[in-house]
Amino acid sequence: MDPVPASPARRIFARVGRPLRGTALPVVLLALAACSPHSPSALDPGGAGASRVAGLWWLMFWISVVVFVEVMAFLTWALVFRRRARSARRGDPTRFVVVAGAVLPAFVLVAVYGVGLRDLAALGHGPDKAAVTVDAIGHKWWWEVRYAGSPGATANEIHIPVGEKVRIRLRTADVLHSFWVPQLMPKTDLIAGELRETWLRADRRGEYRGQCAEYCGLQHAHMAFLVVAQPRADFDAWYARLGAAAPAPQTDDQRRGQEAFLQAACSSCHTVRGTPATGLVGPDLSDVGARWSLGAGALPNDGGHLGGWIANSQTSKPGNAMPPQPVPADRLPDLIAYLRSLR
Repeated sequence: MDPVPASPARRIFARVGRPLRGTALPVVLLALAACSPHSPSALDPGGAGASRVAGLWWLMFWISVVVFVEVMAFLTWALVFRRRARSARRGDPTRFVVVAGAVLPAFVLVAVYGVGLRDLAALGHGPDKAAVTVDAIGHKWWWEVRYAGSPGATANEIHIPVGEKVRIRLRTADVLHSFWVPQLMPKTDLIAGELRETWLRADRRGEYRGQCAEYCGLQHAHMAFLVVAQPRADFDAWYARLGAAAPAPQTDDQRRGQEAFLQAACSSCHTVRGTPATGLVGPDLSDVGARWSLGAGALPNDGGHLGGWIANSQTSKPGNAMPPQPVPADRLPDLIAYLRSLR
């Protein structure tokens, strides 16, 4: 018995589905990678700025879905019923082409453009003059963070009070960088010779990862920072510690570690408030023991990784400005204990 010939629709879907089956696995893997909990997403907003971006993205996404479904429906109709339609063709299709191909797309584009202008105006409305003001300076490859009115500084970590707009003043110390916290605000580029501004507002307590979003050299991927949003009382307590002297050593190993720090080359490049170490080449280390990472996201901040970073940071972040440190092996544990105590 001769096999029943496949319908035109089945033949079409078979031709289309064959190449799609080969791409299904890569698409699924990419989708799962994008859902990693360690990858901050602009579609999981934590503040008013990112909420504007997410809302505009979802608007354009659903418009695209409707347009795609409509086009696929017309394409299927044309392929499956083309012979029947050709024999029954009547009238002039010009009106349909003008409405579906010009009038409707123009209406959609104008509407999306209007929503975009509204959101752009809202994002440009920064905080008032009394707001907390942070200076974030981009270096290769780390972030220097200072607060207006405070003599202290930190690195790769910005603390902000929950529910308040915070002014962020941006400049670069070398090449072009870009300041981006996907869950809080769109990116703002740091341009040499210019002072740029943006703002952050977190509507819920938490930690929000930021990243340099402009390629700036070998360790661009390891130029991350963390925004810590906390209740106002907690922020005020942290801000008070920022301007105070670093904690004094409390144990013998910490005291020996401080001596090693001051006698080595560390003190010529780094500052520890309240000590003779006043170097400005590298990050201020007055609170290094409490920071979320080493090397702007390159390594976890624990004793083992800190020892490796001191001995030779080039093995974990090649090209950074810190050369290997010839600290004697018997003094390295004391130095680690001292730096870990700076909180």
